[in-house]
Amino acid sequence: MKKTVLRKYAQLIAKMGGNVQKGQDVILYAELDQPEFAKMVAEECYRLGARKVWMEWSYQPMVKLNQQKCSLKTLSRIEDWEVEKLKHRAETLPVCIYLESEDPDGLRGVDQAKISKASQARYPIIKPFHDQMDNKYQWCIAAVPGAAWAKKVFPGESRSRAIEKLWEAILYTSRVDDDPIAAWNAHNKDLADRCAYLNSLGIETLEYKSANGTDFRVGMIEDALFLGGAEKTQDSGIVFNPNIPSEEAFISPKKGVAEGIVYSSRPLSYRGELIENFSVRFEAGKAVEVHAEKGEELLKEMISMDEGAAYLGECALVPYDSPIRKSGIMFYNTLFDENAACHLALGRGFTNTIKDYDKYTLQECYDKGINDSMIHVDFMIGTEDLSITGITRDGKRIAIFENGNWAF
Repeated sequence: MKKTVLRKYAQLIAKMGGNVQKGQDVILYAELDQPEFAKMVAEECYRLGARKVWMEWSYQPMVKLNQQKCSLKTLSRIEDWEVEKLKHRAETLPVCIYLESEDPDGLRGVDQAKISKASQARYPIIKPFHDQMDNKYQWCIAAVPGAAWAKKVFPGESRSRAIEKLWEAILYTSRVDDDPIAAWNAHNKDLADRCAYLNSLGIETLEYKSANGTDFRVGMIEDALFLGGAEKTQDSGIVFNPNIPSEEAFISPKKGVAEGIVYSSRPLSYRGELIENFSVRFEAGKAVEVHAEKGEELLKEMISMDEGAAYLGECALVPYDSPIRKSGIMFYNTLFDENAACHLALGRGFTNTIKDYDKYTLQECYDKGINDSMIHVDFMIGTEDLSITGITRDGKRIAIFENGNWAF
């Protein structure tokens, strides 16, 4: 891939994604797949005035090895230095940029029950720091091609050609054209306009129907808002784009108000394994029954991580004709596949979807109906014939999606 094009992508991530401000620290998380591009992103952060860019490298085979060889007690422990690092980040609020490239099948074969128990043990220590940072710092998730991921997406290609084709797909779906900044400004405006219209309707319930069997209703929090594209930090008001790419208008629904069944339309990559062709049935807002052709036990493990894991944290609206779906590529990566289809998320909801959320405590947001959980896992349900109807608080039925696309 031409370095001039990659430079534009790096600029997009640093400026529109993290929107690094002068004097801010940046933490750049990446696998070992694309060190030159990671360095390019760091250079762009420095051009924007970053005080220091810290690299945190990961290596999926080493993660798998540790998970296989370490005891549950060892995996469950958070060392004192890790706590101090979490404390420092919660106090200093660095910009966090994540470059995804992992193999979708890279953790296949690990003991998932063991990993769940370790995560459950660590979470109570981690959660207070995450809560302290929530909505107060800039972050961005983007992607670069890893060799194993590229071969999963393009199995018939050579290693080098698969990586090149995945680069092309990432750049296309991320709107890296002659002027990516201008393209994203226009895209953010379109999403903001759609959200403004949705928020004007007073929607109480969303009703989903599809020929694949999806027949589902979910309730909305009275003062919740649809969001999409760019977001703002709570105190400083810095605008940033948390996901590149992003096609969604999303909202956090009301915990405990969901009935019916939904069927997946794309595989779900979870903990380095794939869950495929699955369904989730809800009663009183809770996932009470799940089935999957592949990965059913992992799906059951996921919704039992804690009390909130079986409840919904997000409803996201994505048109069927999105650039990602139109690319014809199955990415086996949630960052991309969730932006190819309408999706739901099990687990944690977003407090910033509550109007004037900064005036409420975290507990007050939960009391309003925001779900809390240690997980937040998006899964795709959008199809070519999906219809979504909004039922307003005064009883009107308004078409939101028709034949998989926006009805307005």
